[in-house]
Amino acid sequence: MSLNVVDKVLLAIAVADLAGLVLWIGVCLHLAYTKMDLMLEHLKNCSAIMTRAPLRNGGPWGKLLLVGGISGIVTFPNFYLKRGELNSQDLANFPVPLKRKLIVLQWSVISLLLVMICFGVAVKSGFV
Repeated sequence: MSLNVVDKVLLAIAVADLAGLVLWIGVCLHLAYTKMDLMLEHLKNCSAIMTRAPLRNGGPWGKLLLVGGISGIVTFPNFYLKRGELNSQDLANFPVPLKRKLIVLQWSVISLLLVMICFGVAVKSGFV
């Protein structure tokens, strides 16, 4: 069986998306195991983070969830600032290179998941 050009392109997109998600998980776990203490230290006055802090003892899955939560809070701080769950001073003192890395991680996983959802919808609807 030979794939036509459209099938090859779609397969390449699907494989690249899946590889991107695996890479994202690896980067998050690396941050979790190397920078978790630093992240929690800089956000120690934030109730949104401290309620999630016990996840650090939950093995790789818990660490992944905690990094994802911190990444979401750093990327979209206004939601948490308005609710009083994020300390603005802690956010201002958060290391800029780490903050930038977390923001890139958050937007990349949002993009990868959107590609996957669009791909799934296209397949289910019979478009592809």
